[in-house]
Amino acid sequence: MSTGKIIWDWRASESNIRPQDVKWFNAPSDAKAVYDNKYILLNASLGGVALIRIADKKTMFYAYAGGNTHSAELLPDGNIVTASSTGSYLMIFHVDTSHFPDHVYSKKIYLPFAHNVVWDKKRELLWSAAKNKLYSFRYNFNCEHPDLIMVDSTVLPDTDAHDLFPVYGKDSLWLTTIHGVFKIDPSTKKITVVKGNYTDNIKNVSSGPEGFPIIGMLPKVKWWTDEVLDDKGNSIFKEEGLKMYKVRWLLPNLFSYPQHDEIKFCK
Repeated sequence: MSTGKIIWDWRASESNIRPQDVKWFNAPSDAKAVYDNKYILLNASLGGVALIRIADKKTMFYAYAGGNTHSAELLPDGNIVTASSTGSYLMIFHVDTSHFPDHVYSKKIYLPFAHNVVWDKKRELLWSAAKNKLYSFRYNFNCEHPDLIMVDSTVLPDTDAHDLFPVYGKDSLWLTTIHGVFKIDPSTKKITVVKGNYTDNIKNVSSGPEGFPIIGMLPKVKWWTDEVLDDKGNSIFKEEGLKMYKVRWLLPNLFSYPQHDEIKFCK
């Protein structure tokens, strides 16, 4: 039953994050449900990335990506990759639960205006829409020294690519840019304009099965809003005082992850 109320939240200051690292998680910028919707992969503009168990809010792993981190993604072996716009890079982490956050192997991969990362389990590719191009990367599946190898790039019909995320139940990706909303067919790289009650600067779009409206995040002030709207402009949720940046339905993402996935720590 829909209550219209917040039913779960997480604060770095109330978790097992070290006090000196709490600032890394100021201004959360994305959250994805992973591992059969039992964990949240969270990142924040101040550089933090964390894997959090929903049941007890325990932080299973966290590290510092830096550079205004906009997105994070889970790789098949449990490693994590992030996208940071300031400095223009992806950063890939070896998820080692014994030595985080100070002694975590990581590597930067330059990518202009990096804002998003999505794993495609069917093609075993990582997708990232950066500035005015869509990039694909191969993962080396090296547990202790993970790396990404660029495969190719495709020019987008608009610039300042922002969010990239699977269309629920489809072999397709949502893309938001500074001027529009698009769908991408990853098999052909065909890109189509999505028509609807969309204006410039939509931060992200999320869809679900029948009965779930398509929702999006349109800022009211600078980069945030206190309201979630559907694609027809109807209000789905509102709470004064909130500064929401992205919104996602809490649903299985079978484009990226196996069904009934179990948590993995790469060893």
